[in-house]
Amino acid sequence: MKRVCFWLIFLCLGTGSLLEAQTKASTAFDKLRGLTGNWEGTFLWSGARNASGKMDAQYYATGNGSALVENLINDGVPAMTSVYHLDGADLRLTHFCGAQNQPRLKATTIDSDGSQITFSLVDITNLRTPTTGHVHDLEVRFLESGHITLKFRFVGDGKDSDELVDLRRKK
Repeated sequence: MKRVCFWLIFLCLGTGSLLEAQTKASTAFDKLRGLTGNWEGTFLWSGARNASGKMDAQYYATGNGSALVENLINDGVPAMTSVYHLDGADLRLTHFCGAQNQPRLKATTIDSDGSQITFSLVDITNLRTPTTGHVHDLEVRFLESGHITLKFRFVGDGKDSDELVDLRRKK
């Protein structure tokens, strides 16, 4: 009887953790879907690569609301696209990079209110060599209504770059 009680308690605790993870991921995904629309701002690359300029973004839902598409646009041309979606209790994204590879990331940290989400690399497709440049991490911050930042960690040839995109909703 003690053994049965132990396993019931263990299963209940495990279910609670899973539900909490699903709730955090769902809350964060809902917050991301709230980005739908057009944004404008700037980018600043620092570290191994250095550049700055204007960057626009467009967000829209697809898949009957099950995914959010983010197009980052430079000089009127989509340069990078990310697709955010839930996978059970996990919040994930696939980044279609200007480096022509596709890192797949998973949210590893989500603030309780979803105001900051950190994604980490799970795997990558179309990576030409192990040292080819690619996105390794992404941090999404909701700073205030209509203002977000995206901070990409770009890794290549043994060097890191931070790529900061600062966006405000177009009026």
